[in-house]
Amino acid sequence: MRLRGERIELSCADVGYPAALARIADPPPRLYLVGDPDALREGLAVVGARKATPYGISCAQRFAGMAARRGVVIVSGGARGCDAAAHEAALAAGAPTVAFLGGGCDELYPAEHAGLFQRIVDAGGAIVSERPWNCSPRPYMFRLRNRLIAGLAKAVLIVEAGLPSGTFSTADEALAAGRDVLVVPGAITSASSRGANRLLYQGALPIVDDDSFADALFSLFGCLKEPPSALKDRRDTASSSQTVDGGGALVAVLRAETKHPEDLYVLACTLCGQEEPRAWLMQHLAEAELAGSIVRYPDGRWGPGGLIL
Repeated sequence: MRLRGERIELSCADVGYPAALARIADPPPRLYLVGDPDALREGLAVVGARKATPYGISCAQRFAGMAARRGVVIVSGGARGCDAAAHEAALAAGAPTVAFLGGGCDELYPAEHAGLFQRIVDAGGAIVSERPWNCSPRPYMFRLRNRLIAGLAKAVLIVEAGLPSGTFSTADEALAAGRDVLVVPGAITSASSRGANRLLYQGALPIVDDDSFADALFSLFGCLKEPPSALKDRRDTASSSQTVDGGGALVAVLRAETKHPEDLYVLACTLCGQEEPRAWLMQHLAEAELAGSIVRYPDGRWGPGGLIL
């Protein structure tokens, strides 16, 4: 599929070439883009695992959406998982988003994201590559393009990363370019969060809730916090969710550590009082999942959802 939209080539000598990319150690001599070149301004890079858990997807959507609603351009790589979730959140917020590809813009990868890439262009964003239009993507190209994701951003937010992880290369490029690295922590028992937690150990800025992220946005972009009406709506929603979530002890355990159903049954036996353990467990799992507090992972485990109160 060939993307519809304005097709532009920018050399590093052109007026429209992004100043942020011109300042990195290895600026691309030429950029090929489909979309609006005005979208190529310093924003927030949001990246994470391709094989993301529901927790990673929800965090990418949550924080990318928060930044986009404040007018911050969301930059990512268009990949499966967290990248796509960040782009989708920006589109939902009506803000431009930029996707850097590993190969050329006429060799879309992943191919199933062609529709997403077209919507990015249609919404005033841009699909960008340093490779010529018909260049087929190769594995090494994705590592190189990560410097462009980090270079166009004032900061990189990592929402989920395992060990080993290609996401680490974006964090390395951010540090090399003098950008801040922000990280959403995960459970220490979750393989998909080991890399993210390792970055926190090494000194990255932890994003532990909405307020800490809002503070980071203010520091980086001068963004004000949510207006009182929006904050009230969010708190009302959270309060409603808390009311639905009657298994407080159960949810507290799952928000700290993922567990398999058989382990949850053992836990339920200690928490259900006079009720039948399995029925009690199913009821409270269903209520907490509906509230957004927990989610069921593809491998059958239950763990933290994206709701941060």
